[in-house]
Amino acid sequence: MTFQDHAQFFLNIQERILAMLAQHDPKPFLMEDWDYQQGQGGGRSCVLEGGEVLEKAGVNYSHVSAAALPQSASSLRPHLSAQPFCATGVSVVIHPANPYVPTSHFNVRLLQTLTPQGEPLWWFGGGFDLTPFYPFTDDCVLWHEQAREACAPFGVQLYPRFKAWCDEYFYLKHRQEARGIGGIFFDDFNDLPFTESLKFIDAVAKAYIDAYAEILSRRKTHPYGARERAFQTFRRGRYVEFNLLYDRGTLFGLQSGGRTESILMSLPPEVSWHYNWQPEPGSPEALLYEQFLPARNWLKAK
Repeated sequence: MTFQDHAQFFLNIQERILAMLAQHDPKPFLMEDWDYQQGQGGGRSCVLEGGEVLEKAGVNYSHVSAAALPQSASSLRPHLSAQPFCATGVSVVIHPANPYVPTSHFNVRLLQTLTPQGEPLWWFGGGFDLTPFYPFTDDCVLWHEQAREACAPFGVQLYPRFKAWCDEYFYLKHRQEARGIGGIFFDDFNDLPFTESLKFIDAVAKAYIDAYAEILSRRKTHPYGARERAFQTFRRGRYVEFNLLYDRGTLFGLQSGGRTESILMSLPPEVSWHYNWQPEPGSPEALLYEQFLPARNWLKAK
């Protein structure tokens, strides 16, 4: 069957994010079109490495369909495991060079399938979250204010619901610590009519672009040295652990036979692990663990 095509909607989001990043780093992205080998469709991967501001950045679009949902998407819906699907979305991970600029992640996606009775079924997922190393309260507040404003026109309950979901999702259970300061996360979302849902996804994209552009402008020239760089690569290790152990998007891509290079573009170029490392009491590194990683209401932090 033919699923409804919303490729241009998601391609527009990809283009807007690339345009924002181009304002901060002059190095061009490598753009690569690819075909889906396990079904129909493909995608466009846009990756930058070794930029002046962005050490590594990936802004990827995909639009794929195949005969059966992968386990990561059907585990909560076992009755759909043999159903055809179409997945369209944009996935973004930015690893800046400067440790004072947080890593950011953004993803929005639409998954379409059929019930066993042959009726159309769809849902959206995505959100954005921030992973700082040397955080600033103003940046965290801005991030969450933009998230709340994106959600507000579609229901005042969405931001607190998706904020709590984000805090829970981006948590490394084996470390008992958060990956970052959160944002919003949602999945299986079809609470609104389809047209309204598209407007919501567009608002989420705009909020990410506006918030991260402002943070880049504030922090990209902040001076730093070897100490900050070492802590940045150490904390990136936590990012890698989460993406390889827990991230549903990574699992979906690998289980559905997606393009491995595009899926793993989320991994940073330089990362380190140190046995039993602990921050010095009272240090800036300890401040991250004590005041920023524990879940909190950032809207009251002004």
